[in-house]
Amino acid sequence: MYKKILLAADGSEHAVRATENAVYIAQKKNGTRIDLVHVVDETPVRSDVLSQAYPIRTIPEERVEKLAPIIDKLNESGVQFQTKALFGDPGPSIVKAANEGDYDLVIIGSRGLNQFQQMVLGSVSHKVAKRVKCPVMIVK
Repeated sequence: MYKKILLAADGSEHAVRATENAVYIAQKKNGTRIDLVHVVDETPVRSDVLSQAYPIRTIPEERVEKLAPIIDKLNESGVQFQTKALFGDPGPSIVKAANEGDYDLVIIGSRGLNQFQQMVLGSVSHKVAKRVKCPVMIVK
């Protein structure tokens, strides 16, 4: 049923649980692939870009370390997967990747914001669920 799954993960506990669900679903059908996407949303200030010391389009080491448990789970599962880094605002970046990638399912963790926090901050999972053209699983 689901042959191509987009797993959006940031290294949080919620993302680890989303990974477990993605693996569970992927293991049900041979040939299912998971694309793990991680969005780097740090926007450099102009002085950083003008400085030659600023590494353009790199993932900060602390973020790579946060993703390690997720990548370990995927490696242990035996499911075919690949990792992609996206740069920009998380919600729109994930939506764009999902809609352009012809995915059968998007799986994303939920931070569990209360209604006030969602109203003020917005929820990446909510933005993704509203705008993606395929089914979305939000894992609490």
